This record gives sequence, C-alpha cells and structure tokens, in this order.
Amino acid sequence: MVLFRGDVKCKSLQRRTSISVILPCDNIHFLQDSEEIVPQPYKTLYLLHGLYGSDDIFLANTSIQKFAEDNGIAIVIPCGENSFYVDDEKSHRFYGEYVGRELLDITRNIFPLSDKREDTFIAGFSMGGYGAIRNGVKYSQNFSKIGMISAALITDDIVNYSDDSNVLRSRSFYESIFGNLDELKGSDMDPKSLIENCSNIPDIFMACGVDDFLYPKNVDFYEFLKSRDIDADFVEAPGEHTWEFCEEYIKEFIKTLIR
Repeated sequence: MVLFRGDVKCKSLQRRTSISVILPCDNIHFLQDSEEIVPQPYKTLYLLHGLYGSDDIFLANTSIQKFAEDNGIAIVIPCGENSFYVDDEKSHRFYGEYVGRELLDITRNIFPLSDKREDTFIAGFSMGGYGAIRNGVKYSQNFSKIGMISAALITDDIVNYSDDSNVLRSRSFYESIFGNLDELKGSDMDPKSLIENCSNIPDIFMACGVDDFLYPKNVDFYEFLKSRDIDADFVEAPGEHTWEFCEEYIKEFIKTLIR
C-alpha cells in the first residue's frame, strides 16, 4: 500500500492545493518473458470531506486506508476547504470543476488509475455528500456511482437563514459560498434541478443516521428521487452525525464498487 500526501497545481483554483491518495499497490503483473512490472489501472473513489475538514481528515478519523488496501481500490481525497465543492467566479475558485474534471486528469497522469467511467466514483460525508451529488451529476460523464453519507442537502433551507453568530446558520456565510441565495433554486448548485436536467444519472447510494440533524433533508431528497423514478439505495440506520457512522457506510458504499 502507498499513501501519497502532497500538493498539486490546478488551473481551476489558480494555485496549489493538497491531496491524499491511497494506492493498494497489488494490482500489477509481469510482461510475458520479461521482468518489467506493469501497473494495472485501479478503480478509483474520489472522496470529499465535510465542513472544516481537509484531505487528511479521513485518514485521521477512519480506517479507510486499510480498507482500501484490503479491497484493491484507489482513493483520492482532495482538500475542498469550506467550498461545498461549487464554483465561485468572483474569487476564481472553481471547486466543482476541480473535483469533477481537473482532479481526475491530474491524478490519472500521476498514478495508475482507470480512465473508464465505470471504474470512477465520487462520494462524500456531510458537506462532501452534497459535493458528491452536485458534481457527480453535473459531471455525470465522468462518474458511474455517487455515495452520499449524511449529506448536507441544505440548499432548500439556507435561503431562509438570517445572519447568526453560529456560522452553520449564517446567511452571510452561505452567500459567500453560493452567491445570491434567492437565485440558488434551479441553478447548477441545486441538486434537484441538476437531477431533473441530467440524462445519464449515475447510480446513487445514500446513508444517514435517523438521529442525524440532516436526516429529514436526506429523506426529502430520497423521496424526490423516487418521485422522478430514479433508482437509489437509501440506508436508514441508528446513528448521528459522527465519524463512526461515516466510516461504516463509506465502507458499505465501497463494497458496492468492488463487486
């Protein structure tokens, strides 16, 4: 197993940014009549962290590294800061374009990762769950499966927020990310609108604890998917918005990728 942590330069953000990459390193074979080792391209999960996180947070709080090694899948974890993985033209921080397209090109040029849609997946926890559905659908030509763990599906609610000392309830905080909140519905930052306008929706896996404060929003989104006759797996289980729940169901999602 190889763990890479370093910086990459990307046009989408106009700067360098950190990534963590987990490679099992057992997916190789020898050329016939030769000792040359040829790496075989890995199935790859692009895994998005939540608010206040960074590319190393899954490594610190879960055993995902060992699980990836045991199951022969590569995992790429970018640093998304507090961006919700959307694009901000004013600051030229195109996090959606970064995780949906450019990051794939960058990592495939460095590591032996498959370039096939059927081998490429996106998932995330909390804010990263929102980023996974937003960019998994927006860039549906690149991803075949989307995993949403305790997803922060809050775009229907934040338009009603006022300024608050709690940043998670602060309208100005979300305006700094999404822009004019009154224009959010129906935009490419509205997952429901993206779903309605996508002709090639990836397979969707959802999981949320019944005691999670985001549980009602996840149920609402699942009901929306069903109302549009979109197949999705939704796991409702005891649990709150915790790393323990995240780890268990990220692993359940990975199991669906390697069958």
